[in-house]
Amino acid sequence: MLHVCRVLSRCSWSIENLCPAINVFFPDIIKEQNRELRGTQRAISRDRAALEKQEKQLELEIKKMAKTGNKEACKVLAKQLVQLRKQKNRTYAVSSKVTSMSTQTKVMNSQMKMAGAMSATAKTMQAVNKKMDPQKTLQTMQNFQKENMKMEMTEEMINDTLDDIFDASDEEEESQDIVNQVLDEIGIEISGKMAKAPSAARGLPSASASTATTISDEEIERQLKALGVD
Repeated sequence: MLHVCRVLSRCSWSIENLCPAINVFFPDIIKEQNRELRGTQRAISRDRAALEKQEKQLELEIKKMAKTGNKEACKVLAKQLVQLRKQKNRTYAVSSKVTSMSTQTKVMNSQMKMAGAMSATAKTMQAVNKKMDPQKTLQTMQNFQKENMKMEMTEEMINDTLDDIFDASDEEEESQDIVNQVLDEIGIEISGKMAKAPSAARGLPSASASTATTISDEEIERQLKALGVD
């Protein structure tokens, strides 16, 4: 039991003195601490087992002395049994303390890991902030917006120009179609008039041809003027 107390004392000293060297030696200290605590628990278990064995022996001795009627011996053995049981109860208390220290060590280990992660994150953020110039970033965004507006304006101008070109081509083609249609209609009307001419006129080809020619020219001019074509 004295060995257990010495181990606990050394463990307590180690926990109290973790902070000064915690940044450099903390992982090794945690491993050493856990190893000592596990060893302490095993030692406590062995001591308790030995005490329980002695307890059973004392109980047998007390029963034996009681059968023989030796009251004085029974009193002495009973006192020893009481002391032994108190010592056994102390082992449970010490074991609970060791378990608590082990839990505390695990909590400290977890906290240090979180602190390390936060430290690494802070360094990363600091490095990013150093490389990221707010003024330069703002200027870059403004330049991007400016160039984007230029691109949109250029695209709009190109589209308007293309629309004008294709619209003009469509209008010219449509005008040509109208002219062709009018000429076709004029040709049909002239052909109809020529077909209805008197048969007597067929004996005078020169005069008829001259009259037909005159009608054709006048009719064409009239139709063109009606369409607004000079």
